[in-house]
Order: sequence, then structure tokens, then C-alpha cells
Amino acid sequence: MSDPIQKILVVDDERSIRRFLKVSLGSHYTVFEAANGEEALHAVFVEQPDLVILDLGLPDMDGADVTRRLREWTRVPIIIISVREREDDKIAALDAGADDYLTKPFGVGELMARIRVAMRHAVQPENLPAFELGDLHVDLVRRLVTMRGEAVTLTPTEYDILRTLIQNSGKVLSHRQLLRAVWGSAYESETHLLRVNVSNLRAKIEPDASRPQLILTEPGVGYRLKTL
Repeated sequence: MSDPIQKILVVDDERSIRRFLKVSLGSHYTVFEAANGEEALHAVFVEQPDLVILDLGLPDMDGADVTRRLREWTRVPIIIISVREREDDKIAALDAGADDYLTKPFGVGELMARIRVAMRHAVQPENLPAFELGDLHVDLVRRLVTMRGEAVTLTPTEYDILRTLIQNSGKVLSHRQLLRAVWGSAYESETHLLRVNVSNLRAKIEPDASRPQLILTEPGVGYRLKTL
């Protein structure tokens, strides 16, 4: 028996955008639509989608507020699409619980890739015993990190950053989210501390730290761990 077709809810007040996404995604997914926040909340409850594509500029409430309300009772992956390019808007959406953020206009290929990553992350068990990405291998049980079979010595802080990124692989984590997860809420504004430690971590696990291939920067927002 073939797997059931996954369902995506598209939430946007522009009919042309909804139609475009329904046509673009319809050959791979069952696509439902909502034109505002209240419709979105109702649709998620009734349809139980596998993923939500959500615009921030809705007529009745902000997309970040919709995200926050959804996160009160569901972990459905949420990808924000918006014309807003300000870092504050991206950070607010991610802190509200969104999994990813794409700025309009965007390519369908990139959106499809982000959808696949978000859905993979949603079905992964929370406590993975090991993680592999290219030459990087991380044994999360024994806290061992190797590159090309050679042991890599990380500080406790560097390891905690890497572990947090692995547990959210493919998902954009804001500076604030990473700082809170690794250092605690009292350090949420210490972005320089995070940048220094990420730089040190990259120097140990990236083939070329000046051109990161594993830990990717989302400019002004945060970081995400690349997935194959």
C-alpha cells in the first residue's frame, strides 16, 4: 500500500498566491487554503495538515500571532512566507515557533526543499542516537564527534551548540533561541558570545571554515544545520 499523500495548508490573503502555490505543490501534496488567521486556526484543527505555509500579513491577525496560538496545542511544521525583510520580523516569527522563513518572491524549488526538510524534521524521533552529515559523525549517546573517522575535541559549549542544531537540523534557529538553549535566558542578548563559539565550532568541523557547508548562517537571524 502506498503512503497517503501529505497535506499542506496555505494561508495567505492574496488569492493569486494561494492559487500559485496550489498549482505548484498540487502534484506532490494535497493543498488546502485559508485566507486569514481564524480560517487557518480552524483548518489546522479540522484538516490536521502535515505542514502550514503561512503569510505574516493577514487581514485579521499577524502571522506570528497565528503561529503562537498554534504552538499552544500543535507541533505541525510552519514555514513563514512574507514580503517583510526586516530581521526583527523574521526573529519574531521564529521565536513564536515557526520552523522556517522565506521572503517573497521565492523560487518554488527552494520552497519545496524547505518543505521536505521541515517534514523530515517533524517525523524524526526527538532523541536520535547518532547523526551523520557528510564526513561529520556525532554519537549523541556518548557525546563523541568525529570527522572522517578522526575524533574532534569540542568544548562543552561547542558541543551543546552542535547538539541543539542537530536536534533542529534544517530548521532556522534565531540567535536568541540558541543562546537560550545553550546558556540560558539570561544570555539572550549576548550574540557576540554565540558568534565566537560558532566560529570556533566551524573551525573544528567545517572543511573550510571561511566557507561553511554544514552550519549555515541566516544573515541577521541565526543559524541552521544543513541537511542532505
